Amino acid sequence: MQQHPHSAIVHIIDDDAAVLDSLSLLLETVGIKNAVYTDAEQFLNAYQNEQFDKNNGCIVLDVRMPIISGIECQQKLNDLGSTLPIIFITGYADVPMAVEAMKKGAIEFIQKPFREQALLDAIQRALQFNEIQLKTLHDIEEIAHRIASLSEREKQVLDKIVEGKANKVIAAELHLSQRTVEIHRANVMEKMHADSLAHLIKMALQIEQN
Repeated sequence: MQQHPHSAIVHIIDDDAAVLDSLSLLLETVGIKNAVYTDAEQFLNAYQNEQFDKNNGCIVLDVRMPIISGIECQQKLNDLGSTLPIIFITGYADVPMAVEAMKKGAIEFIQKPFREQALLDAIQRALQFNEIQLKTLHDIEEIAHRIASLSEREKQVLDKIVEGKANKVIAAELHLSQRTVEIHRANVMEKMHADSLAHLIKMALQIEQN
């Protein structure tokens, strides 16, 4: 299926052609775009193509597959920096393995045999999680852009503000007058589009944590 760069797509990876056909048809029936892959290697090759949309969508991944298992595929994706949410399809004997996979970032596992609605619900949760991820990423990029617009002195003042220091202390540490610090602080608030001190600190911490 043709990929649409700016819309969510569900990537289904399973070595059972019948499973691929049924899941693809199920998703098409409810209007969810999808692409199918007969093994993990095929998907990983597609993922590393520059045309592949690495941001929008999720992955439905079978645990047990030849050559590259679902768990190994997940590790390779983690190594590649993938943020696409993963839903594992697992047999009863694979549950401990699936739990371990969730510790490594998978957001759900569906045990065989599963109800179609259970899988659809899991996919909807994964796509919603993906939307939140994208919004967070966009917010962080916007904050980083704002910080980049600060002068070196304003960045120094921002660092001191985040440390919780008062204008008087900042002035002494940076060898500035208190009035000059106040001016820099006002400029920082304006350039960062901060509507309060708490908002400013929250944005700065977001960048530090990412």
